[in-house]
Amino acid sequence: MIPKDPVMLLSYINTQLRDFYDSYEDLCKSLDLDQNEVKQKLSMIGYEYDESLNQFK
Repeated sequence: MIPKDPVMLLSYINTQLRDFYDSYEDLCKSLDLDQNEVKQKLSMIGYEYDESLNQFK
């Protein structure tokens, strides 16, 4: 289960991307997450996915 709090979610997603996944799409497929829902939650706290860095910043 992924964190519901946006700040905790940011930390969790970026850690997963850094340690286990080559792309955000791979992470979402593997964990059965809605890509748009996660992006929307993180954009609420000012973070967007940077594909070149493979992280939300």
